[in-house]
Amino acid sequence: MNTTQITEVAIIGAGFGGLAMAIALRRAGREDFVVLERAASVGGTWRENTYPGVACDVPAHLYGFATHPNPHWSSTFAAGGEIHDYLRRVADDEQLGDRLRLDCALQTAVWTGAEWRIETTTGRLIARSLVLACGRLTEPAIPDIPGLESFPGPLFHSSRWQHETDLSGARVAVVGTGASAVQLVPELARSAAHVTLFQRTPAWIVPRGGAAASEAEQQRFAAHPDELAAARAALYAEGEARFASRSGDAEASAAARATALAHLESQVADPALRRALTPAYAFGCKRVLLSDDFYPTVASAAVTVEASALTAVDGSVLVAAGGARHAADAVVLATGFASTRQPYADLVTGENGETLAAHWEAGMSSFGSTVISGFPNLYVLNGPNASLGHTSSVLMIEAQAAYAVRCLALAETTGDALRVDPAAEAAYTDEIADAAASTPWLTGGCHNWYVDERSGRLALLWPGTVDAFRARLARADGSEFLALPERLERRLA
Repeated sequence: MNTTQITEVAIIGAGFGGLAMAIALRRAGREDFVVLERAASVGGTWRENTYPGVACDVPAHLYGFATHPNPHWSSTFAAGGEIHDYLRRVADDEQLGDRLRLDCALQTAVWTGAEWRIETTTGRLIARSLVLACGRLTEPAIPDIPGLESFPGPLFHSSRWQHETDLSGARVAVVGTGASAVQLVPELARSAAHVTLFQRTPAWIVPRGGAAASEAEQQRFAAHPDELAAARAALYAEGEARFASRSGDAEASAAARATALAHLESQVADPALRRALTPAYAFGCKRVLLSDDFYPTVASAAVTVEASALTAVDGSVLVAAGGARHAADAVVLATGFASTRQPYADLVTGENGETLAAHWEAGMSSFGSTVISGFPNLYVLNGPNASLGHTSSVLMIEAQAAYAVRCLALAETTGDALRVDPAAEAAYTDEIADAAASTPWLTGGCHNWYVDERSGRLALLWPGTVDAFRARLARADGSEFLALPERLERRLA
């Protein structure tokens, strides 16, 4: 773009969030929008994460848009590449055309008093409203470990996989035992000379199950959309029921914990290794993982579990907190993401010259997990308190997009920019804190990525069901926004 483009809505990011917003706008008859994507393809998380074994741990028929059901998922749990393909098909089916701007990265977005002035790598836009659909898992968290930068061999984060690096026959160290590590360690162990797994904290792991979808099943769903809708509804109900075990319900948590311990005992014979792999914190405190092949792999001769954190790197030797030293040819950091310190927050400036990063300096906050005081006509999808630990986060994104469309209609009716009442944001933040106070996420004795270390508050996770979130947004009647004098006059006229 060589000239300034003017648009009603600018959407930053073309993963699930950005596409959900585009779909919601089109379903509402709103065509004046653009979707800006820094990469050469849509896909977000599923474009970036291409490590061996990458897959979703939410059933595929629930991990997709309600408006774009896919009868042809190849298995219960879709691989990352299949999800990326699905998102590309959705973008094509929506015929976004020149509304989708690839290789167009956000540089700055500044509220001018009446609109957003957006600078990108391909030019400037002016937008009445701005939607940040940048995701929460975009910036790899690289641990500060003495000597790490001097490691002589290949070293990379799991979300920046170096496919040109052949790790077959190599001694590979994997740092971390979260969702990515549980998926990639069994894959690495198939070809590496040996894998050393640095485990700071073990995870609760339950059976994954699932199966390949037969051609007959795929064809039946394609021919009978009502059956596919019923399957999705059943998965939704299962997911909502799972919330109890993740959030601290005594009976449900005890049953799920027993399932996880039985899974561990059935797959790991060595008592010492079982003890090392048994979490000392409450079930649900950290993300519960699904796997049927992680335990057998780490129990095999192909893997050494170092049950302490990596604390230093001495040349090609990795030093554990327990004092053990492990030689390695390559290091894979499966260390998660900077989830509570979003990179885009530094690029967005609202009223009074405050950046979003500054607004969140004491911890992420919002109203409705979507709108933020001091940032008129701004909507954040998959941001504060919009993640889930029990079912598909796509459901939350769709609810947020629907709420944003409602807000756009309200702004049109009043003719004013929508400014969130700081008191409404504070009340919503307190509401979240009260709901989360007794949950394992805060009281379970673990360190998790759901909690903002700056505030000690549950900042990423929604402490309720999807039904509860939808109901909460349905109760938002516009009173969350400041009633400016000119708006009141217009309403009274």
